[in-house]
Amino acid sequence: MSTITRPGVKAGPSLTARLLASQRFSNLTIFGLLVAIIVFFTVVTPSGTFFSNYNLTSIALAGSQLLILSAGVTFLLIAAGLDLSVGAVVVFSSVLAAKLMLGLTSGLAGTAQGGAELWLPILAGVGAGVVTGAAWGLVNGMLVVKSKIPSFIVTLATSTIILGLAQVWTGGMNVSGVPQALTDAFGMGTLLGVPWPVVTAAAVTGLLWVVLARTRFGLRTYAIGANPEAARRAGINVDRHLLAIYCMVGLLAGLVGMIDISRFSTASVSGYANIALQSITAVIIGGTSLWGGRGKMSGTVVGAFIPATLTSGFVIMNLQPFWQNVAVGCVLIFAVFVDQYRRRAMNVT
Repeated sequence: MSTITRPGVKAGPSLTARLLASQRFSNLTIFGLLVAIIVFFTVVTPSGTFFSNYNLTSIALAGSQLLILSAGVTFLLIAAGLDLSVGAVVVFSSVLAAKLMLGLTSGLAGTAQGGAELWLPILAGVGAGVVTGAAWGLVNGMLVVKSKIPSFIVTLATSTIILGLAQVWTGGMNVSGVPQALTDAFGMGTLLGVPWPVVTAAAVTGLLWVVLARTRFGLRTYAIGANPEAARRAGINVDRHLLAIYCMVGLLAGLVGMIDISRFSTASVSGYANIALQSITAVIIGGTSLWGGRGKMSGTVVGAFIPATLTSGFVIMNLQPFWQNVAVGCVLIFAVFVDQYRRRAMNVT
């Protein structure tokens, strides 16, 4: 039965368009996808292997670092920005922290596992790594804001520079020998049975969730992504706000580098080549628009754990975990297609 409209009266958006425009519908869809993946692997894998406490903890650990980065990238994409250098910042920050710890704790690691003479240098290295990440984020933000060069080009260039500097510094070799005390206390430590990296990821994501949804900073982020010129006319200092977001993303990348060296006692110079694209993928799969102005942290949380869940399931099924890249790529294409369709549908009146 066709819809009859009076002459001169524009038809409203269709039911499909309204559903696609609904952030709640988008979140429910991506959450349903994650649940479907979990149910599938629970059914097809041997009983007690996939849906077990050990495996779920492993998935949480594997997804925790990506979740932290994705939480920051959510702000950036909503503000219509982009950062392809987060992986390089993770590497540089971890290398700097590892080298500083090694230099300051030389001769102490085996004799004072719990003493201040060991932990003060370790904390100094951790602090330096996080601050270094924030500094690189500040550099990215300054270049984007002041030069007006597209963020894609700026952060692609700085990614090459930052990673190159880390490789020159280390000769292309991983930096090993981070004090075992850090690994024992944090990397492998737990809080009420939950690994500290997972607790950290939950705390950071929860904080940013509140900031995005409940504060003026989050509201301004949406406004800038939707229409930066209108945001300026409303009195928002767009350049300063974008600078703060880039600095925050860099700080989170530094934090991820610290979690990495605490888990593996090594600063890897090649382990984060694809994490920038992975974080962007997780955010877009979670329903954040690639063109800015739209997105929620709840979708990002689900999107960040889809790759880890797929990898775990494929490993248990004795399939190559690289199939995860194929599956995530397919989901990403579908997510971008839905986003484009949503934008077109809402413009039809």
